Parts: sequence; C-alpha cells; structure tokens
Amino acid sequence: MIIKPKVRGFICITAHPAGCAANVKSQIDYVKAKGPLKDMPKRVLVVGASTGYGLASRIVAAFGGNAATLGVFFEKPAEEGRTGSAGWYNSAAVEDAAHAQGLYAKSINGDAFSDAVKQQVIDVIKEDLGRVDAVIYSLASPRRTHPKTGETFKSVLKPIGAPYTAKTVDTDKGVVSDITIEPCNDQEIADTIAVMGGEDWEMWIDALSAAGVLAPGATTVAYSYIGPKLTWAIYRNGTIGRAKEDLEKSAGRIGKKLGATGGRAYVSINKALVTQASSAIPVVPLYISLLYKIMKAKALHEGCIEQIQRLFADRLYNGASPQLDGDGRIRIDDWEMRPDVQDEVEKIWPTVTTENLPQNTDIAGYRQEFLRLFGFSLEGVDYEAETDPQVPVSFLGNS
Repeated sequence: MIIKPKVRGFICITAHPAGCAANVKSQIDYVKAKGPLKDMPKRVLVVGASTGYGLASRIVAAFGGNAATLGVFFEKPAEEGRTGSAGWYNSAAVEDAAHAQGLYAKSINGDAFSDAVKQQVIDVIKEDLGRVDAVIYSLASPRRTHPKTGETFKSVLKPIGAPYTAKTVDTDKGVVSDITIEPCNDQEIADTIAVMGGEDWEMWIDALSAAGVLAPGATTVAYSYIGPKLTWAIYRNGTIGRAKEDLEKSAGRIGKKLGATGGRAYVSINKALVTQASSAIPVVPLYISLLYKIMKAKALHEGCIEQIQRLFADRLYNGASPQLDGDGRIRIDDWEMRPDVQDEVEKIWPTVTTENLPQNTDIAGYRQEFLRLFGFSLEGVDYEAETDPQVPVSFLGNS
C-alpha cells in the first residue's frame, strides 16, 4: 500500500515503517557521532520505550553506552488495510539496529501497568541479564487499569479552581484562537494522579527489587515537565501538575529504598518538545511553535535525542552526582528556561495571531516534527512507493 499521513486532531492514525526506521537511524547516527559515553549502565530497562523520550533513552543507552536494553511498551501491529503504530515500527528498527551491532535488545509489548507484564519483565531479566543497572520510566498514557483493584482511571487536562482562557492553535489549519477550559473536580484530580503520578513507577521498582533483579547502585529516572508561567494554569498548576507532584514524591520514597545499596532515583525535568503526549495539551503546541523559533535562532534547540544524550552524558553518568534544583530534580530544561529565551516568549506571545503565525513562530517546524513522529516528512524516504505495513518483529507478549 502507499502510506500517507492521516491526521485526526492531535494524532496521526497512520505510520510509515520506512520513515520510522529512518527517524530511528537519524537518532542512532547522532548518538554515535557524539562518541561513546563513559560510566554508562550496561543493562537498561526502559518502561515506555517506543516513542519520544523513552525511545531516545533506549537509543542513547544502546548506541552511546553499548548497553543491553529491554523495552516495554503497548503498541499495535499492522492489520488488514491499516498500518501499525509508530512505536511498533520504531521499536522494530531499534531492535534490528542493535542486533546488527551485536547488542542485546528485547521488547515486551503489553500493558506496563499490569502485574503480568511486570512479572514477564522480571522473568526475562532473570533469564537473560541477571540484573539491570538502570530503569527509565517514560510512560505516557491517557488511562490506567489498576493492577490490584481492577479500576480503570482516565486522566484529564484541566485547570484547578477556575476556568482557564488562553491562546491556542489548530496546528493543522494554522488558526490561532482563544480556548476556555472548565476546571476539574476532585475526582478528576485523583484519577489523573492515578494515571500519571508515581504509583506505577514505585510499583515497578518495588517489584524489581523484591525479585532481586535490581543491581546494587541502580539508578532510576522518570521524566517530567514544568514549563513557563504562561502554561502553568493548564499544566503545572492543573491536573497534570498534581500528578507530576505525586511523581516527585515517589522519587523521594524510591530514592530512600534504593539508597541502602547506593542506588539513586531522580525526576528529570525535560524541555517542551513535539511528542504525541504534548500535542494533546491545549495551549502547549502554540507555545512550542514559538519556543522553537526562539531557541533555533539562539542555536539552543534540542530534540528528544539531544536532550537525553545530554542528560546521560552531562548529568547522570558524568562521574559525579548530578546538580539538582531546590526540589531535588534534574533540570535538563535549563536552556528552555533561560531568562533571555523566556523574555522573548513573553514579549511575542501576546502578539501572535492567525495572520502572523508563520512569521512569529516556527509552526512549519512544529508540523514537520509532528509528522516525523509517525515516520513522515523525512528525507530519503520514497513516500510514493508501495510499502508493506507488516514488519517482522520478535517482540514478546504481543497483545
């Protein structure tokens, strides 16, 4: 079939296997060009390994640190008349590249929130790796079924206490408009924390530790975001922010547990980037479009792979303890939050309209990065060629 992008709102419902492979290759090439990383863990588990920061983490660990990697994700294979998900193709490409380089790489496709997948991971580690030295937690899901109670929770993107009105952009049509989001109720806060907070991360570490598959001195990192004040009402001070606060509290508890054997637990505050998750948050795509223009002009722009390579090389595994902010977090969003960058954001933000959107923001760059998430808009890929959406994989637990 000839595969073209089909965008529905903030998601693309098609993905191109050759394009996803090209995207993965470009990230691998970047990591290799930066040279081998020192003091890297050699056995790495990535929970949420198929897209965005999780995918970049697996690539940096494998191709920068020469690590054996085990990835966990929930992705869909191709079916009759439908492509597989981008994460499916990304993970297939990572495994192929790792195996070609003689690196261990296995993947488990299933519900990472479930006890069954946790046990399957433990079984694979015991059989193949013995223990893991690092656990990267990078899940981004809109819902979670609790493994103990069976209750299903759904997260919401809402402010707390009062309605929130701000600018947003239809990234497909290029229309800037005001959007008003009604505030959440207490149950929606609790549900969002249940999905996006730190409980599942802590469950993973507890399960791995109890099974004896965490190496002494193991490091675990979960990813988060803070952002500028102009997005705080919908993000840091909204339902997502409450969940991220819970994630940070979990880091403290996990750190104390791991500290007995010299282990570490961190939350890394990362930069705003075009990801499948960020595309769904009102206001944020417009902010990212403006941020990209400013940071590119200052030669400060980074994508997922650049962020994670810098995180691993300069913060986590540089032979010293990482510098933390006052709340104990790693700040790899430091370039985004530079005063000169944010001053320009605040200056230009009020002036952005539908008419001047192409001049005042990098909306074209945003659209390209969005399409690249799904394997489109990459150089060297023939998008007019007949392409088989079925890609052979050796994932475990396909479900």
